[in-house]
Amino acid sequence: MAELVDALGLGPSGATHESSSLSVRTNNMLNFLQNYSPDRVMLDFGIVQIYWYGFCLAFAMTIAIFIALKIGKKNDFKENDLLDLFFFLIIGGLIGARIYDIFLELPFYISNPWQTIKIWEGGLAIHGGIIAGLLILYFFSKYKKLKFWKLTAILTPALALGQAIGRFGNYFNQELFGRPTNLPWKIFIEKVNRPELFKEFTFFHPTFLYESLGLIVIFIVLMILINKLKLIKKNNIVIVSIYMLLYSILRFSLEFIKIDRTPEFLSLRWPQVMSLILIIISIVLFFYAKKNGKKGIYNKK
Repeated sequence: MAELVDALGLGPSGATHESSSLSVRTNNMLNFLQNYSPDRVMLDFGIVQIYWYGFCLAFAMTIAIFIALKIGKKNDFKENDLLDLFFFLIIGGLIGARIYDIFLELPFYISNPWQTIKIWEGGLAIHGGIIAGLLILYFFSKYKKLKFWKLTAILTPALALGQAIGRFGNYFNQELFGRPTNLPWKIFIEKVNRPELFKEFTFFHPTFLYESLGLIVIFIVLMILINKLKLIKKNNIVIVSIYMLLYSILRFSLEFIKIDRTPEFLSLRWPQVMSLILIIISIVLFFYAKKNGKKGIYNKK
């Protein structure tokens, strides 16, 4: 009988086996991250190649659209309007993210102009995508006579989850990793992808994973605010401001361990400067929404 209990994973002995098995799987996963060098190409058909980076982005967009449609339908938005919006957001967001990255790396792109079109190799800055997305949302809401803040609020959870998924594209491109580390979850980076000052190091912080996990937490927080507290109906600016605040704090913090090239201002990396600006804007928006929420001002724009 004891052997049967153990085999079924019941009782203390089964728990021991289960715990041991979990430990082995965890160690195997960590060993995999520490020794595996990902291939950028997911599928190779000769002339046509499908990159993991592109696949991650496409998958992230698909999930984000699904989430936004679900939230939008519950908040009286027409599916056709949202689908039209997604088309413009995807195109405009990619262009905005690329232009912003070119701005940050202008000397490199001037010297290598052909690199400007190689978005499958990375080089999409989320801040540029968000700026472009907000502009598109503003003009789209004006054209369709929709409420700008409410429309923006239903998209923020989808954006957070989409970012969390899309960050794994950085892993396959071996980019945007952090400083060298010997922590158990360290990742191996090929020498050709290491910055010049870190050529002799082998393992680095998986900052893509840190950001992805942080964004999943943000997504959960936003969904709780939407589903439990019904904040889209009560005060939709709060949803937007909380996303901006939490993501900006996350991004500002992670930049301290990143080692990729980026302009600096007052000894801060440029994404940190943008994050500080967004933190200030989000705090102003939050208190504006709390002050004027009862008057319904948040629903008029």
